Amino acid sequence: MAQNTNGSSAARGRRVQRLKKIIILSLLLLILIPTVSCVILSVRVGMLTNSLKELQREMLLVNDAQMRQQEEIAALKSLLSEVGESSGFAPTAQSSPGQGAVLVLPEPEEDTTDPYAQMRKVYLTFDDGPSTYTDDILDILDRYEVKATFFVVGKEDDNAKEAVRRIAEEGHTLGMHSYSHKYREIYASEEAFREDFEKIQEYIYEVAGVESMFYRFPGGSSNTVSDTPMEELAAFLETEGVVFFDWNISSGDAASGMLSVERLVKNATKDLEKWDSCVILMHDSADKRTTVEALPIIIENILAMEDTVILPITDQTVPVQHIDIDAK
Repeated sequence: MAQNTNGSSAARGRRVQRLKKIIILSLLLLILIPTVSCVILSVRVGMLTNSLKELQREMLLVNDAQMRQQEEIAALKSLLSEVGESSGFAPTAQSSPGQGAVLVLPEPEEDTTDPYAQMRKVYLTFDDGPSTYTDDILDILDRYEVKATFFVVGKEDDNAKEAVRRIAEEGHTLGMHSYSHKYREIYASEEAFREDFEKIQEYIYEVAGVESMFYRFPGGSSNTVSDTPMEELAAFLETEGVVFFDWNISSGDAASGMLSVERLVKNATKDLEKWDSCVILMHDSADKRTTVEALPIIIENILAMEDTVILPITDQTVPVQHIDIDAK
């Protein structure tokens, strides 16, 4: 009887152990399955998030490309419209098989009025002359077969008048740089400026037979010493049919003291490629010997540039001006 009791207890113990194991295993499964599922879901969510971000980037790129394309189309239409207006023709739309409308630009007419239209134009200009060096400058220009522009002042001695005549006779441009070149007198009032202007214009006509229509303000149009607004003086010149010229390149020889030849050459040539039209400021006066010495090197450097020509200022020259009289 005791043996049966012991056997039954042992069997119950084994069943209890098995039941515990089943319960523990079930609990482990209940914990493990959600955990694994969460991990799998997290991985899937991460992959989907990356895919979504990549899709968003692609959509942004497509939108940017579409916007750029629209901007390019708008710019092209604007350009075609401007070309059509300036040439007297309007761009037309034609259709090609399998394509949409194609903008067709009329053949441009060849510009026969300006043989240098596609070239960089360089204008050598000399202020303050004539001087003891004017003949030397003219000899150098003649040697290289180039023409320049001289903005002269009113000098009454015979040598000065002969130099002015030679400038005109050799095909260079004569411009006005005031008669007296005395800032305090010239810029005292518009009336004072007008009187000085009439005097230098008459001087050039009487000496060289040239009615000069080009002017360079002493100190330039952007000078800060004038007692009269420079826009008013520029407007006066406009009423007289006279164009004023400043410069976009300076040799630096206006500074006190004598600059070296090397410095003058560098100043006069380093920025040439910045502009399609270059007006170089130099001076023709007795204290500018190194300007004369630098001139041949400056000319050679310019002539060595591709698609570049040295010209005198004419009524076809687009003026370089430091102030805008239309903006006043």
